[in-house]
Amino acid sequence: MRFALPLIGLVFALASCQKGTDAWEESLGENCVSPIGEVRQIEGGSFQMGSDFYPEERPIRTKIVDKFDIDAVEVTNAQFQGFVDATGYVTDAEKVQPGFDKIGSAVFSIPNATNPNGWQFLEGANWRHPEGPDSNIINQDNYPVVQVSYADAKAYATWTGRKLPSESQWEYAAKGQGDTTYVWGEEKAPDGVEQANSWQGAFPIQNTAKDRYFLRAPVGCFPANDSGLYDMIGNVWEWTDTVYQDSAGEPIYTIKGGSFLCAPNYCRRYRAAARQPQEAGLPTNHIGFRTVSN
Repeated sequence: MRFALPLIGLVFALASCQKGTDAWEESLGENCVSPIGEVRQIEGGSFQMGSDFYPEERPIRTKIVDKFDIDAVEVTNAQFQGFVDATGYVTDAEKVQPGFDKIGSAVFSIPNATNPNGWQFLEGANWRHPEGPDSNIINQDNYPVVQVSYADAKAYATWTGRKLPSESQWEYAAKGQGDTTYVWGEEKAPDGVEQANSWQGAFPIQNTAKDRYFLRAPVGCFPANDSGLYDMIGNVWEWTDTVYQDSAGEPIYTIKGGSFLCAPNYCRRYRAAARQPQEAGLPTNHIGFRTVSN
């Protein structure tokens, strides 16, 4: 079945969720640095790509990357709105989805008796309604756009005269010339302070939101890496232009960076070397993107 993604393949047989899940519906507000529209120049060079953390990150190998620039933050709802207003573009989630014969996309919510898996296909879910038809992005101009497919992200990048990053470009930029476990060092939360928007607690039923956010955060709410890039780790996964594996069916591309759903007990992919396969045509509420130019 098309919905059986590696991202959402774990089935959690849960009958109920813990108290406090109403807070899942909205992220907490915070004053954040938002250099929207800015790019950062990344000087070319060589680096050690990959890691021994998970099998799909192996082997560690030397990669050479030419000079490029990359968006300082993830593409936001407001930026994507500008693209749609200018072009009339219709995203894949706003069309009938193959395999489902419905208009909508994949949404994660804390499991309950009617949705023990956590993931489900929701009619009416799209970039304007990321968690389903009853949700919206009002007052979320500076939040990363989600529910965009690979084709949607690429169409936006082309419209701006840019493109999606390759996996090696993305990882090189995220590492910021360093080679620590996390882009900021060896500790996930130095001095108890979370450095990225990820999941704290027992995934998928308890999110303590120690990092202040239950869902996506506005761009730029966590410290930048050494290259001046925000949210390369956590918040939302990001599309790359690199094929993850050959497929006889729908193309499968590499996404990078982890998201607000990555937890120590489930998905420790809040690292630069981490990578994940994603079907090109299936948008979700935790995948966005940024663009690059040579």
